[in-house]
Amino acid sequence: MKNTLKATSMIAVIYLFTGYQELSAQAKNDSIKEKQIEEVVMIGYGTAKKVDLTSSVATIKSTEIVKTPAGQAAQSLQGKVAGVQISSFGSPGEAPKINIRGIKSLYGDNQPLFVVDGIFVDNIDFLNSNDIQDFTVLKDASASAIYGVKAANGVVVITTKGGSYNRKAKVSYDTYFGVQSAYNVTKMANAEQFTNFALESGSASEIASIEKAIQRFGRSRVNPNIPDVNTDWYKETLRLAAIQNHSLSVEGGSEKIAYALGGDFFKQDGILKMKNSFERFNVRGKIDVKAKDWLTVGSSMIFSRSQKYDDEVSAWRQIYYAVPILPVYDNSYTGAYPHPYADAMAIGYRDHQNPFATMDNSDRLGIRTRMVMNVYADVSLIPKELTFKSMLSYNNRQDNERLMSLPYFSNSDYGFQRTLDQSSITRGNYTNENYIWDNTLTYNKKFGDHDLTLMAGASYRDDYYSMNSVQGFFYDGSPFSRDREQTWYIRNTAVDGRISDDFGTRYYGTSYFGRLSYKFKNRYIAYATFRNEGSNKYAEKYVNLPAFGVSWVASEESFLKDASWLNLLKFRAGWGRLANDAIPINRPSTALAANTVFDDNLVSGSRFSTYKDDLGWEFTEETNLGLSGEFFNRRLTLEADYFIKDTKNLAITVLPLVGTESSLANVGSVRNKGYEISVGWKSKLNEDWGYFINGNFSQIDNEVTSLNGQPFLDRGMAEFRQRLVVGQPMDVFYGWDIVGVYQTQAEVNADAMAQYANAQSAGTVKPGYFKYRDVNGDGILDANDRVYLGSPVPTYYYGGSLGMNYKNWDLSVAFYGQGGNLVLNRNRAEVFRTTGRNVDAELAINRWHGEGTSNEFTSSEGYRNGWNQRNSRFFLEKGDFFRVQNVQLGYTLKSSSLPEMRFTITADRPYLWSRSNVLMNPEVGSDGVDYEVYPTPSVFTFGYSIKF
Repeated sequence: MKNTLKATSMIAVIYLFTGYQELSAQAKNDSIKEKQIEEVVMIGYGTAKKVDLTSSVATIKSTEIVKTPAGQAAQSLQGKVAGVQISSFGSPGEAPKINIRGIKSLYGDNQPLFVVDGIFVDNIDFLNSNDIQDFTVLKDASASAIYGVKAANGVVVITTKGGSYNRKAKVSYDTYFGVQSAYNVTKMANAEQFTNFALESGSASEIASIEKAIQRFGRSRVNPNIPDVNTDWYKETLRLAAIQNHSLSVEGGSEKIAYALGGDFFKQDGILKMKNSFERFNVRGKIDVKAKDWLTVGSSMIFSRSQKYDDEVSAWRQIYYAVPILPVYDNSYTGAYPHPYADAMAIGYRDHQNPFATMDNSDRLGIRTRMVMNVYADVSLIPKELTFKSMLSYNNRQDNERLMSLPYFSNSDYGFQRTLDQSSITRGNYTNENYIWDNTLTYNKKFGDHDLTLMAGASYRDDYYSMNSVQGFFYDGSPFSRDREQTWYIRNTAVDGRISDDFGTRYYGTSYFGRLSYKFKNRYIAYATFRNEGSNKYAEKYVNLPAFGVSWVASEESFLKDASWLNLLKFRAGWGRLANDAIPINRPSTALAANTVFDDNLVSGSRFSTYKDDLGWEFTEETNLGLSGEFFNRRLTLEADYFIKDTKNLAITVLPLVGTESSLANVGSVRNKGYEISVGWKSKLNEDWGYFINGNFSQIDNEVTSLNGQPFLDRGMAEFRQRLVVGQPMDVFYGWDIVGVYQTQAEVNADAMAQYANAQSAGTVKPGYFKYRDVNGDGILDANDRVYLGSPVPTYYYGGSLGMNYKNWDLSVAFYGQGGNLVLNRNRAEVFRTTGRNVDAELAINRWHGEGTSNEFTSSEGYRNGWNQRNSRFFLEKGDFFRVQNVQLGYTLKSSSLPEMRFTITADRPYLWSRSNVLMNPEVGSDGVDYEVYPTPSVFTFGYSIKF
């Protein structure tokens, strides 16, 4: 069986065929022994065999990618690649966050570089999963360094589907449709729990609000002590939402031409009950032409247009805070529009609280168009030895947004309205555009036991960005009408109140690079690259990025070559240096007008900024040691790696010597180190039955190693402090540790810290209040008792899949999990600090309400007390979770009289177990703060595909 791979991209793309497969003889239906197909790998600006790699790479094929029904194809990688942490979110069309081997920068970008058919892009929101042939993740610096400064955080290489020479046209149609449902929704206190909590608190204002609610809405017939309202705000604001996808493609080729054409349409409604959805269509084309025996030319193009109605972020906090004794609507408000929203201020609370006023009167439209394309020419100067390749790639992204804050009226008594002059429109236009022109010369030579490849190249890059935005407020008499979208323009706003902004950057540079690959007797391999990167962004115009790697294919040695159980055993080692150019440039000094008085005279002058930034490249040096193995006729596969990654010249805050303004400088450092292991087993029981099991596990330690002599740097919020400190992970949580809850007055009286606090102010500490750890043993609770509480970044993550097939049926299950981190429950902390808001059900049910009732939660009265509001471990949730990622049942219909068809039933993210009972989505940002993000929905779909 022969496979031909056409290299249409000059950037590193791993294009892997199945390493072995079961073949059937048509005549006798005999089973032929599994046989290996040569695995062709495209490294930086060239190709190699996979067995010759010295670096850590992983590839996910299209059959796995399309199992995930999502608008963002990158989401399909979650749990499939060791060393790669992917955080997915529920908002329609929102891209997941991808982190390869740890957080490496505070002010730069930690996202990897995406390379699509040789084109550098910052995300792949323009791609449909059906467009993709495979993903390849290049994890260590020895693999990435040749790509330059854009590859500082690793590389995800994507090959889109293309045609093949000498193949008849194949027409494919793929579709799925289904429904999304919120799961793991935070349970909030119901009306009875909330009322009991408020009555026990002893707060006169909260008790009065309960009475006002009873007077306004009546008494419950079940329990006359509570209002006749029991609103579950999550139930009211969430909905089932549709999702669908359609893809049509044609692929084929003649002796001289290979081509592929395709188009996709995707639509996803949001689960939040507002104008919240995402839809995208894209078209793609790809062609390769053998113009001459010595010349091949080609091009690829993808055009995409997406439209998103974004959610209103503030609505999520309002949903969490809204009290359950408030209905959605209050029909006593006559003249209200568009709806008579119930108002919490009418029953004594200080906020309106009703999230529907925000949701119904926000219209957040964003339209994005993208054009991604390249053209190339490949010239054979000496057949099979010397080639020249030139490629020009172009990437354009246009974003246009229109953000509407629409007028509404509920009541004037408490000001629950947005008047016309408070209603606004914001229009923004953003352009990202870049060109890259690459030229390479590659020499390949095999002589005796020696294989040699030399490559030299040059690249020119030009990146352009511009933005402009205008905000305006409407006015009485304006042609604007909330019911006529054709009036939603800046021209209909008051001229005097308009606010505008514009900005732009252009960075460009030339780079020179080279690669040497050498192999001796198919067992000893050496690899080295070098790139000299130029840019006009920083004062230091050029940086040098070397890398090298070696590997030993031990299975080719005479003492192992005849081992029947061993197919491959390879040891790898590599080192590389990366540079990050995503760090901001130095801020210019500014002068502000300042006035003072001398001798009773007003003197005007200027006050100059005192910061002095010194920013430039961040550098990362990484060492990787690895092992690759295949055993038992390649049924068992093993990949294991250990890495140490040191980021030097880390941009950090430098505290001022003069003035009060801090500066930024490249004087810090951070280390990420860990190990990864991936194991897979695939086998057939007989002609009808087969199965597979795959698993991966990654462990990583993140540690700040230098702050340029500064003892620490405060980060996060003042009331919920995080820090940078040498020896701790980045943004470690910093606060007070809790050892329990005071159960009796005798216990309070016996505790030195409680005694001291009550002596300063009587009643500061009572039974039902938190008991803190006295770290320094001085009997006083103060800032000196704070400790480092834990990391916001997961210290381990894992994933895997298992499946089986019987004849034309197949079943697969994938899972993913992570842990070792803490998440700040910001909403619960805000509830502690602010009266008149709902509490989560866990807090309401498990509150301390007498001796022995709880040693973890405070009393209803205590949670409003300053003693219990400190930034403590109580507000930190364990981030550990396990999720069933995907379950799919499929049937493939193959018949000589019918086209090939496939039917699937898929449940995506149907189950989640979490160490926290209150986090809706334990996947939060790298700072570890949960702001009640958009819940990640379960998705249930039916899929169908047909090939002609």
